[in-house]
Amino acid sequence: MAHPTTTPPSDGPRPRAARRPALSVAVALAVAALVVVVAIALGPASHAPSGGAHLSALQTNPELDPGTALHGAAPNFRLTDQFGRGASLRADRGHVVVLSFDDPQCTTICPLSTTTMLDAKAMLGAAGAQVQLLGVSANPQATGVRWVRAYSSAHGMTNRWRFLTGSLPELRAVWHAYHVEAAVQAGQVDHTPALFVIDRRGRLARLYLTQMAYSSVPQQAQVLAREISTLLPGHPQPRSSLSYAQVAPIDPSAATVLPRAGGGSVRVGAAGAPRLYVFFATWLRETSDIAGELESLRAYRAAAAHSGLPALTAVDEDSVEPSPTTLANFLRALPAPLRYPVAIDRSGRVADGYLVQDQPWFVLVSASGRIDWHWDATTQGWPSPAALERHVRAALRSPPPSTAAPSAAASARALAGSPPALAALHRQAARLLGGDTALTRRLKALRGYPIVLNAWASWCGPCRAEFPLLASAALRYGTRVAFVGVNTADTSTADARAFLASHPVSYPSYRSAFGEIGGVAGVFGLPTTIFIDRAGHAVDINPGIYDDQGSLDGDIQHYLLGG
Repeated sequence: MAHPTTTPPSDGPRPRAARRPALSVAVALAVAALVVVVAIALGPASHAPSGGAHLSALQTNPELDPGTALHGAAPNFRLTDQFGRGASLRADRGHVVVLSFDDPQCTTICPLSTTTMLDAKAMLGAAGAQVQLLGVSANPQATGVRWVRAYSSAHGMTNRWRFLTGSLPELRAVWHAYHVEAAVQAGQVDHTPALFVIDRRGRLARLYLTQMAYSSVPQQAQVLAREISTLLPGHPQPRSSLSYAQVAPIDPSAATVLPRAGGGSVRVGAAGAPRLYVFFATWLRETSDIAGELESLRAYRAAAAHSGLPALTAVDEDSVEPSPTTLANFLRALPAPLRYPVAIDRSGRVADGYLVQDQPWFVLVSASGRIDWHWDATTQGWPSPAALERHVRAALRSPPPSTAAPSAAASARALAGSPPALAALHRQAARLLGGDTALTRRLKALRGYPIVLNAWASWCGPCRAEFPLLASAALRYGTRVAFVGVNTADTSTADARAFLASHPVSYPSYRSAFGEIGGVAGVFGLPTTIFIDRAGHAVDINPGIYDDQGSLDGDIQHYLLGG
């Protein structure tokens, strides 16, 4: 899974964390190949879990991994735990070991993985004493003991697992032994979200690949607990009987009531007026000043009350908090009350429905319950009160999304008066042009104009979903901003041309090899949008889909037009 690094390269743009469903291609390929590689190296594998009344639901739920059976000895290693003590896998013989690979600075999928491990052990009751939870750091830039100690403390796990690290060569040896990819690509920490179960004799039993859904954590924990139980004496039954049917998210179009911190309740969702939400978790204090950041939102609340901006509600993601009392303790320690409601999402269904992919995460919801804008505060930075007001106002002005292609006449009217260099792009609308050399020449010819460079492929579902947003933005900003498409990783030009014919936009696309494109930035997943300033420098990279018009428009304004 992709996570932002804490210190991005100083000579390049700061990329964002990939949004679901996009993974970097490097990790996506590693995930796809991991089972095959491990199976070849360690013995035959089976993709079917052992029996169970809910087998069909488990196999068809996209948010759950039923696991892959493995055979062979688990490679031993020696590393250092969060207390600075030496630790080896072999020392845990006689216990069932759950081994995960986690980034100690992660604010996306790793907290879900470690919560899954804790919940699975708890489901086994007293038999959980025979289970050892292990984590191995998967961040090449955070290898010190202080990182694994800080993660363990923030998540309430200091004495509930061992989180191991070592020198970079030592960690790389472990990653290689378990066929786990862990690297920094385009300023992001990319690692395979792998979780292994190892039996009491030190032999690999099962492999799971963790998912990015808050509401499925208890279900995945049950899957894991039931596998562990088969490896323990007497096969103790987990204290859980959850269905494996996919949990329906609660999206903003459905008004719902959540508990309010301090007592009472909060209504979220469609409310007849726009609403602004900020999702957070208290363990963010490990990587940011989340207390100070939440306090700074008092200024937005005051401005909203006086100028008619959408009301603000904070939502604590209780589903991955260390304990039921963590939020109350956190809020009690603040210098003063926040002055805006804090709702509690205990099931994770609201976070999933609001498409939360990181923490903290802002979401602007329209009066009818449509997501109009979102902002990943970890990768894009915590907005100042003034900046937050600007983003919200800009998103409120953005048109609602439309899947209907604009007519030629409408496009001509919208783009009338474009300067020659941009008009030349419009005359080549939806055409597939040359390769890398031609793309490089075109980008050089566009120096002096800000550029939106979008990488896509015909087989990419998120690319199809995103194209109408790009088409709309290109018409509204096309007299000031150059839009250029990049078709990459496609099997044939015929497929690419057919895609453009069915997804018309007012600008051309070029063919390019995957990776470094146009000499400006690397692309490691699809879709990816690169923002290039007037001097030809990439100033921001957005890996993953734009889910809403307001976020795309806001980034164009912020990175290219100084708004």
